[in-house]
Amino acid sequence: MKVPFIDILRYEKNFYETVSEKTVALLKNGHFVGGPIVGEFEASLKSYTKTEFALGCANGTDAIQVALRAAGVEKNDKVLLPDMTFWATFESVVNVGAIPFTVDVSRETLHLTVAAVKEGIEKFNPKALLLVHLYGWACPETLGIRKLCEEKGVILIEDCAQAIGVKIEGQSLLTNAYVATTSFYPAKVLGASGDAGGIFTTSSQIAQTAQKLINHGRTSHYEHGLIGWNSRLGAYEANFLNESLKHLDARLDSRRAVCKQYREKINHPQLKFISPAANVWENGYLSVALMTPESRPAFIEYLKKHEIGYGTVYPGAMSEQPGAVNHLGGKISHGNADWIAKSVINLPCFAYMTQQEVDYVIETVNNYK
Repeated sequence: MKVPFIDILRYEKNFYETVSEKTVALLKNGHFVGGPIVGEFEASLKSYTKTEFALGCANGTDAIQVALRAAGVEKNDKVLLPDMTFWATFESVVNVGAIPFTVDVSRETLHLTVAAVKEGIEKFNPKALLLVHLYGWACPETLGIRKLCEEKGVILIEDCAQAIGVKIEGQSLLTNAYVATTSFYPAKVLGASGDAGGIFTTSSQIAQTAQKLINHGRTSHYEHGLIGWNSRLGAYEANFLNESLKHLDARLDSRRAVCKQYREKINHPQLKFISPAANVWENGYLSVALMTPESRPAFIEYLKKHEIGYGTVYPGAMSEQPGAVNHLGGKISHGNADWIAKSVINLPCFAYMTQQEVDYVIETVNNYK
């Protein structure tokens, strides 16, 4: 049997037909950029995430850059970020003219800790922190980090590209985030049919500034009060996302069930499956296991031989990336991000995996010698 790492084409019954019908309507009424469907999606997104303000934009990377600018991060400002994340987090800081400083993550939670953030603040005196929530979880010390940043006067922006539908302490992760962003890249739990992103905030001022930055800094149609750029959410993507949002809970339940079965039924001495912290309710974006860096290559070849897809999210620390050399302002490293990058392995996990597929993965992994 062949099991892909992810299959983004397993739609609900009539989903394709509904999206197609509404796409035809967009073609007929000429609503290609903006229009009522974008506002409808933003309202639905706001309701689902229980946030004060929810804005759509062109992609997840733009979302971070807009959020940084809207929150007041300017040229040469120092920004802390975890050494374990996707490159977009790092490059967004550089793209707004700020200077990135990386801080190591925990080997146990794979996320930042209050102690690590405190060390970074004391050493580098940053203007802002980009807190990243990976693997479909939340950083378990999020509430403590929010409190610390407020006390220290550090702007906190949360990268939730993998965390739509995640809860912490029983509440949506996004609800009380000062500024947060997400990606609607097709492979995400809430994916578009192309690129798209989102920005969330509790601040009306930041929401207003972000809305202007997304649309060329416009204050009126031909008046531009800010230097922004073109990051508008297209009507087609808003249409696709709006229909997908209606099915998101079912998709997340399906993903969570897969992760749960892996953790409960795979019993192999070389794999250590990691669960989200007790105060975090996952969305099932990724199944996460760790193994020694020495043993991972052979296991990957075994998965390939048995036609099982896999991931290594993410395969490199930010501070070690070639592109970071001329931009990194400084780092605090204990070797954890590098070790995680060489140890992590992700098994197939996507909405509506069949039980036959899940059983095949479990049996095959358990039979690995």
